[in-house]
Amino acid sequence: MNANIVLLLTFLFSINAFAASGENLSDHAHKTFDIFRTIVEVDTSKTKGNTPKVARFLADELIAAGFPDEDVEVVIMGDMAALIARYRGDGSSGEKPILFLGHMDVVEAYAKDWERPPFKLTSDETNFYARGTIDNKFGIAQLTSTFIRLKKEGFVPTRDLILAFSGDEESGMVTTRMLAYDRPDLAEAEFALNSDAGGGDLDRAGNPLTYNIQAAEKTYATWEITVRNPGGHSSRPRPDNAIYDLADAIQSIQAHQFPVRYSDMTRAYFRETGTQLGGELGEAMVQFADNPENAAAAERLARESSYIGTTRTTCVVTMLRAGHAENALPQSATATVNCRIFPGVPASQIEQQLRTVVGNNEIEFSLLEEPTESPISELREDIVDAVSEAVHERYPRVKLIAYMESGGTDGMHFRRAGIPTWAVSGIFMNPDEMYAHGLNERVPIKAFYDALDHWSVIMRRLAGQ
Repeated sequence: MNANIVLLLTFLFSINAFAASGENLSDHAHKTFDIFRTIVEVDTSKTKGNTPKVARFLADELIAAGFPDEDVEVVIMGDMAALIARYRGDGSSGEKPILFLGHMDVVEAYAKDWERPPFKLTSDETNFYARGTIDNKFGIAQLTSTFIRLKKEGFVPTRDLILAFSGDEESGMVTTRMLAYDRPDLAEAEFALNSDAGGGDLDRAGNPLTYNIQAAEKTYATWEITVRNPGGHSSRPRPDNAIYDLADAIQSIQAHQFPVRYSDMTRAYFRETGTQLGGELGEAMVQFADNPENAAAAERLARESSYIGTTRTTCVVTMLRAGHAENALPQSATATVNCRIFPGVPASQIEQQLRTVVGNNEIEFSLLEEPTESPISELREDIVDAVSEAVHERYPRVKLIAYMESGGTDGMHFRRAGIPTWAVSGIFMNPDEMYAHGLNERVPIKAFYDALDHWSVIMRRLAGQ
């Protein structure tokens, strides 16, 4: 059967399954899906140069919906692009604009590794699959379609609302820095809401645990560590070998655990999440919240990829390159070590700890880019009230809590630029099924459609009459 027919039938099955659940698919639902499918099927990883294509598509959609050309701007920076779109308010509130953040780029995906084509939107009865479905084209599609929906409904905000979508959040953040530091029109914003993090946690049975507002994030830092060697002919092995020495260093990093760290925010997060989750893991969360020095509780959390980053700095080897010929001893071997550093800990301290862990003074350390340390954005009542209204329409009793992101987002630069930023995605899903950056990335179909009103509720609450 033709592959396009298979994809169409898969999509129709998903739509029909959703409709059969008793929901009516609105024009807004169809528009959101159309935008989502279109942008997901454009490979916007860093080597492809396709973010301008996505930015122009989104710009055209906004202009077609009635936004003036002068209020929709595609900013080209080399082979990358950012999108800025202003929804003009009547100014009646006297309040400054609100920024809505997201990123159009994705992490690379190799088709040979995936069970499904990474840049074709496919589905089964539960999920949509493709690179970017959750990180972050879910947020991009939902925000863009919400602007279109509100414009068509004749909504006039009491203050300006501005989309600010970056094009290289997953790599150099060049467009992010431009948006955060070089645009006076964006710098006037009172605060920013980010679609690239936050959201609700579900347990394995689909029951809501908590809704998490991202108010801080760890510092992102990457080193290359390199071993050099005179090398030689492969038929004449020598006692020292660049690859073997690097392997020893990698194993030492793998075995190392950085000290436990915590804040009032992370303890409150674990106490609430653990209480809702229950069981052995939930008990460990509560024990950690009560006493972060509880070694057994900290060790239990360290075994969970979804939660280890909330308890300490983490460093992991993510890339390797070595040697120059199959019949020659390696003259160099390099590993990329990516670290997510707990707020308040300087990168220089982590480098020194890594040097000590490796225990080889001949290994060269090279910090690839100066890390960006960002402050915590303390929760505000108006933000919590607006997000609560959106969340409680779906899950009336779920509790909203602040948390620290173990990854990094555009929000770090906006916070550093003095714009308080909270990430409040419309997603609800099991955190153990979050495959962002991984194989067969997905978003639950139900979660996709359940989120359709999320941003419009927030925008009306914060900028409505």
